[in-house]
Amino acid sequence: MQGLHLLADLRDCEGLALDDVAGLRALCLAVVAEAGLRSVGELFHPFVDADGCAQGVTGVVLLAESHLAIHTWPELRGVTADVYVCNLGADNSARAERVMARLVEAFRPGLKKIESVRRG
Repeated sequence: MQGLHLLADLRDCEGLALDDVAGLRALCLAVVAEAGLRSVGELFHPFVDADGCAQGVTGVVLLAESHLAIHTWPELRGVTADVYVCNLGADNSARAERVMARLVEAFRPGLKKIESVRRG
């Protein structure tokens, strides 16, 4: 149960389009692979308003080591993200830190709050 859980609140984002489900999916899968984590599944769901206009995305990448989740609010230029990795068999903390750093880099927030929780 030992692990690291990183939580981010990103505001005033000026990077990647927050309603681009394909772009968000590609970003998340790429940063997971670049960090050396193993994706075992994923789901990205776009939200739309009554007129069919994009309203944001919720996405999850299931990892052999745990998960990455993002939620976007384009109308607020905001993103919440969390990355949790278990450390069974190896310390994956640095990998989780790399994933979060790449997400922050991609979203380019004006304001960011990142919390780190040691689990277990």
